Amino acid sequence: MNFYFEAAKTLDRLDAKQGSIKGVIATLPEKDRKRTAALVIETLKYKLVLTDVIVQTNLLKDERKITSMNLALVLVHDLLLAGGIQAGDGPIKQGILRHKTRLNGEFQKIKIKRGVRSNAGLAQAGDERAVHIPRYVRVNASVWTVEEAIESFISKGFTLSNPFDSSKSFSKDAHIPDLLLFNPQHAFHDDPAYKAGKLILQDKASCFPAFVLSPLANDDSIVIDATAAPGNKTSHLSALMRNRGKLYAFERDRKRFATLQMMLSKTSCKNVEPINADFLTIDPSDLKFGAATHILLDPSCSGSGIVNRLDHLLDTEEENEATREGRLNKLSAFQLMMIKHAMKFPNVQKIVYSTCSIHATENEHVVRDALNSDEAKTGPFRLAPHNEVLPTWERRGIVEEMDSPEDAHSVVRCSPGEDATNGFFVSCFVRCATASGAKRKAVDSDGETERAKPSRKKRKKKAKAAAGT
Repeated sequence: MNFYFEAAKTLDRLDAKQGSIKGVIATLPEKDRKRTAALVIETLKYKLVLTDVIVQTNLLKDERKITSMNLALVLVHDLLLAGGIQAGDGPIKQGILRHKTRLNGEFQKIKIKRGVRSNAGLAQAGDERAVHIPRYVRVNASVWTVEEAIESFISKGFTLSNPFDSSKSFSKDAHIPDLLLFNPQHAFHDDPAYKAGKLILQDKASCFPAFVLSPLANDDSIVIDATAAPGNKTSHLSALMRNRGKLYAFERDRKRFATLQMMLSKTSCKNVEPINADFLTIDPSDLKFGAATHILLDPSCSGSGIVNRLDHLLDTEEENEATREGRLNKLSAFQLMMIKHAMKFPNVQKIVYSTCSIHATENEHVVRDALNSDEAKTGPFRLAPHNEVLPTWERRGIVEEMDSPEDAHSVVRCSPGEDATNGFFVSCFVRCATASGAKRKAVDSDGETERAKPSRKKRKKKAKAAAGT
């Protein structure tokens, strides 16, 4: 029965929006992860139907030992859809079995009402936008090259062409050098190269932050990944650094930290020091971490941009506007705190902030507030210009949500269903050489840059010289 309790707890965490399905499942004990993940995902597919069945039969009212809806969901799922509850006899199992006939009766009524012949017809349909997103596979440059990977796939019968042409088609990405695109139906979990850490399943947009940060690949580089688990972006940074220099990877959650460690070991990240601590507790003046010149920030967010085959299953209930706004404001306050803390590191020259959210509250508004903060003015920090942040990517920030069109054009957005990626947002802050460099040069209506106004002292001197002539 412990297996069902674990699955119910996982559903509780998803209800509390503590992460994506993939992220939450990654924190489960490895020995039970595959089995628990299968039950959680299948239960979510039928959640609406199973909830109706449980409510109509008054199961929770009649059986007080079944203490939560999620526990009832996983048990009723296996009873009706998986051939029975896989647990020894006990009061909870017996409580479900007492209602077996009624539960099955209500289930059959729903099938008749909806006009479906098979159980599969009751499953929640996938997000239709997901079918237009290729299967992205990042080649782990710490282990082999893109050329070697391409040769390997061609030797297995794959052809370089549009990944949607066939199940054996793949292509190179136009923006990320180490990224390959495959047919979305192609699975890699049993691929030897994937198991060996030579290939990493990572959405294209998720590759943008590390690529934009692009720390130097030398022995003196010191980089921080502030929220590292599960480790995809960390391993990408390590590969870009060619396993040289030092990369500190912070993760405060103990279970997610264990997942991070496994990922770093699997992907041969030799220059990474994983640290089980909250980045916000790190003193910027610490000699060890204060030397960092590059910081990657990908903090907790709403995950509203994710449209893959799993997380659409979480959208089973409508969230009212007040609740959603309150949750987004809480997240954005935390996100802003992370950026401001990163700006306090004395040697940092570049900070990349990203989210997998589509909401301006977590994206443009956070960046706008960060630019207007005391930390940004003290730095001083500004946004890196358009030509330094994926210049060939067309979709940029929402102009109306930022202080200037220039700021909006400096950040990157990905739109789910339109850009063949999940929804994403990326911004890059850079430290200016001088305080005056933090101020944007004004541009007149003809597109010409205004001349900087002379200082008051120079104006007086010029006036005196003119009077003497």
